[in-house]
Amino acid sequence: MELGNVFTVHPYRLQGTVFSTCMCLLSMLNILLKSCFSFELSRHEILNRILNSSIYDPLIAPNYDDDFPTNVSIQIVIKNIHSLNEISMDYSMDIIFRQKWEDRRLKFEHFKATSLELDHKMIEKIWVPDSFFPQEKRAKIHDVTVPNRLLHIYKNGTVVYSMRVEMTLSCEMKLQNYPLDRQLCPMKIESYSYSKENVDFRWTDNSPVKVPKLSLPQFKMPETVVTTTCQTQYEVGDFACLLVELKFERNTGYYISQIFIPSILIVMLSWVSFWVDIDATPARVSLGVLTVLTMTTQSSGARSALPRVSYIKAIDVWMAVCLTFVFMSLLEFAYINVVSRRNSKPIRTASQCDKALRTGTNPTLAASNHIDFKKRARHVDKLARVMFPLTFFLFNMGFWVFYLVINKDNTF
Repeated sequence: MELGNVFTVHPYRLQGTVFSTCMCLLSMLNILLKSCFSFELSRHEILNRILNSSIYDPLIAPNYDDDFPTNVSIQIVIKNIHSLNEISMDYSMDIIFRQKWEDRRLKFEHFKATSLELDHKMIEKIWVPDSFFPQEKRAKIHDVTVPNRLLHIYKNGTVVYSMRVEMTLSCEMKLQNYPLDRQLCPMKIESYSYSKENVDFRWTDNSPVKVPKLSLPQFKMPETVVTTTCQTQYEVGDFACLLVELKFERNTGYYISQIFIPSILIVMLSWVSFWVDIDATPARVSLGVLTVLTMTTQSSGARSALPRVSYIKAIDVWMAVCLTFVFMSLLEFAYINVVSRRNSKPIRTASQCDKALRTGTNPTLAASNHIDFKKRARHVDKLARVMFPLTFFLFNMGFWVFYLVINKDNTF
């Protein structure tokens, strides 16, 4: 009975042993297959494969044969803005210009890293968009210590192309409110040779234009900018276009301390002559001429750093009115000087008075006329002491309200 039980159990044990052996063999076969088919290529081998001239042509756009455009995502990082020049109507800046697109011809596998980093010398072997800046006057790619260009190729064929560029762009400035003005400088990005049917531009979803906190000597710039898409039409077709609007607001501290306050003091200095005696002709003439010449010199200096435009600027209005006030102060003295000298007679001696009595003339009447004209001249001076400051104050109220409140919204 016990021997029969032994022979009864043994087939089950044999079956378990066979099953375990089969599982072991399958595991070994799986490991062997993985070791045979899962291999890694070097960067050099992958580049030779995807950039093979018989497969890849850098002169043809990625989707050229598929009749749909290659979407290029663009991002701009503004590193620095050097200056805004009113005379040449331009501004200079350092930017990092990034472009991203998908080229399915550059897909690769059998590589542990997620991307291939190419040397700047190999960028010529890859198709890149022909983007350019229409407002550009001068531009260069930084080349210290090597050309600052970067190109990464990802496994799914995504290409990231970045470069550091220094360029000078034109900006048509409107100086009607100078120096209380705000300037809007658009920056366009277009495709030069590929129409919108082959290459289309779009901004990146997150932070298309990054602007750090910049400290400009004469302007302040908001950290957020306006980005839009546009379309440029030429005779040969429609081309993709992106637009950035950079807004600059001029800092008025320098102009208040160097132009407005000195000119106000010069105008107030011209009013001192109203308190000087009307008979002190040399003092009043010297003061009037000095203030007129000083105001003329300051007016020329304030406009020396500006282009010769045909319209009237805020600084022109200010300087013209200030010059008018100091000139009117000089004219006021000329007027009272003429009035005070009217019917003026020299002092009579006793013999001349006796002669006047014999001839029937009245010297007292002539003297009284002279005194009346003196009083009239002094009355004009007293009136000028009130009217000139009051008028200048009203002008200041109107000037600052108009250019800082009413006309400020019309600058953008």
